[in-house]
Amino acid sequence: MLTVVDCGARSRPLRSPHYPAARATVTERILHPGLAGKIMGAAQAAELIQPGMTVAMSGFTGAGYPKAVPQALAARMETASAAGHPFKIKVLTGASTAPELDGALARVEGMELRLPYQSDPAVRERINAGNLEYIDIHLSHVAQHTWFGFFGKIDVAVVEVSGIREDGSLIPSSSVGNNMTWLEQADKIILEVNRWQPEALAGMHDIYYGTALPPDRKPIPLLHPDDRIGQPWFRLDQDKVIAVVETNDPDRNSPFNPPDEASQRIAGHLLDFLGREVKRGRLTDKLLPLQSGVGNIANAVLAGLATGGYTGLSAYTEVIQDGMLQLIKEGVLRMASATSFSLSPAGIEEFNANVDFYSRRILLRPQEISNHPEVIRRLGCIAMNGMIEADIYGNVNSTHIAGSRIMNGIGGSGDFARNSYLSVFMAPSTAKGGKISGIVPMVSHVDHTEHDTMVVVTDQGLADLRGLAPKQRARVIIENCVHPDFKPMLQDYFDRACRDSYAKHTPHLLPEALSWHQRFIDTGSMLL
Repeated sequence: MLTVVDCGARSRPLRSPHYPAARATVTERILHPGLAGKIMGAAQAAELIQPGMTVAMSGFTGAGYPKAVPQALAARMETASAAGHPFKIKVLTGASTAPELDGALARVEGMELRLPYQSDPAVRERINAGNLEYIDIHLSHVAQHTWFGFFGKIDVAVVEVSGIREDGSLIPSSSVGNNMTWLEQADKIILEVNRWQPEALAGMHDIYYGTALPPDRKPIPLLHPDDRIGQPWFRLDQDKVIAVVETNDPDRNSPFNPPDEASQRIAGHLLDFLGREVKRGRLTDKLLPLQSGVGNIANAVLAGLATGGYTGLSAYTEVIQDGMLQLIKEGVLRMASATSFSLSPAGIEEFNANVDFYSRRILLRPQEISNHPEVIRRLGCIAMNGMIEADIYGNVNSTHIAGSRIMNGIGGSGDFARNSYLSVFMAPSTAKGGKISGIVPMVSHVDHTEHDTMVVVTDQGLADLRGLAPKQRARVIIENCVHPDFKPMLQDYFDRACRDSYAKHTPHLLPEALSWHQRFIDTGSMLL
């Protein structure tokens, strides 16, 4: 039988560094008497997770992840390991989380498997050392693969919510991710009720329960980014709940650096291209729903939209970042649909200060809907994503350094690249102080084939690859996107490949195709 903790000592409001003094008492966030009776501390809840379990946790790009239970679990793992009893679990999430979850479990060697996306340095180190198995998977596939049983049984779900309603339904927090699937599929559920999450989040979510497994699937009835097709709450099987833990902790997101010169030049090239597409009649001045990856280049592009005179745009994307808040505030974006926030501390303060305004213009959906190929194709999104490198034919590597070392993961870029009206990949033309070229003869790892890449942009320029055959694509990329330090090397490689390759459709010199990467491994530079 679970121990019920006396809540009387906790009824005073708690404070958060980013959110004003909370007015609510415990009972205002946990309104269901039966679930209030399952309140316990994080350490007690962590005791309910056993070695070898598959544990699904909330969280997407540093938002809406459980904060207390993973840290308590990590402490338990550390104690067990010190006593000679290694304690590992398999961890599934929506996407990346934060140091309180990924970092805490990785540092105590507490994970044997991780999926589908990560960005924590401690996790990355262990993956690349071969000590942690990692499954990099399209974000739209995670929920359906769980329903198909491809990952086995989900033993426990640990899900952060911002409140529990009178009927036991759950108010989602700052990310939705795969939480609907975790709550449906897990044998047992631990809820973290985080009072730091603004109460005004209630009603911002659109949780769609209409998906089904083959052969009974039906079209998703979403025709516009602002369509509501679901309900604002998660439904819950209350009998599966084994613990409720109260928290008052902020999401962890790092501040974004101001866009550097390369990012601004990339943004300028892309915005000029979009302007030309409008003049040619391929796009209207409202463009099409925007999807944008996270980071400084993406924020530079978004900032450029504000200065370009656009108004009334929409976004159908994965994350709401600082740049999108600014565009909504200025009227450039009329609304944005996503599955999560990814805000800097300054962005969090801006959102919380004007949450009533933003809550009428933002919808958060399950990631199987925000990233659904059918919906992306129907809406005709403009997909703008970062990359590590591209090759001269337009194949893109967005996940690996020199073919073997994982960075973060493919995330949702593949969902959008394959299905959008426009698929754009962006990166600086060089990295590591000019020692690495962003354009290479052959990518060392393929995440997006040439068939999914329409536009490549670097600080040097933009290559529009639509309607071009392989050798034509190579000439356009070399001419427009390659840094001057590497352009003669790439031109020489391509010329010799066209002359000496055993076939001439996609010319390559196979003994040399990956020599740039090997030279970097051997010498620290791709330059001769």
